[in-house]
Amino acid sequence: MAAGILALSFAVNPLPRVHAAEMASAASTSVQVLKDSYSPGAITVRAGDTVTWTNVDTTPGNGHTVTSSGRGPLKSPSFGQGGAFSYTFSTAGSYPYYCAIHPDMTGTVTVN
Repeated sequence: MAAGILALSFAVNPLPRVHAAEMASAASTSVQVLKDSYSPGAITVRAGDTVTWTNVDTTPGNGHTVTSSGRGPLKSPSFGQGGAFSYTFSTAGSYPYYCAIHPDMTGTVTVN
């Protein structure tokens, strides 16, 4: 009886290279609420980033909200001078928002 030889062949794929930009951790972006406007009014962030809106208005008692237009995820309570609201965006898309107290105040977060 002849002895058989079993030959195994397989390829090893190297691990994909990860660029430094892809390794960056989630970032934080700030939006100021001042004089009945959001500044900046339009921002672009990456999925996983957190946006913080801070009321730096100089008018005492001037509360603001960050509220999604439509069925979006932004639903802050009213926050007065020095108050803030943060939200971490996990899904790519466009997120328009407004102030429920001052509906002419609008902004947009675009998530890539």
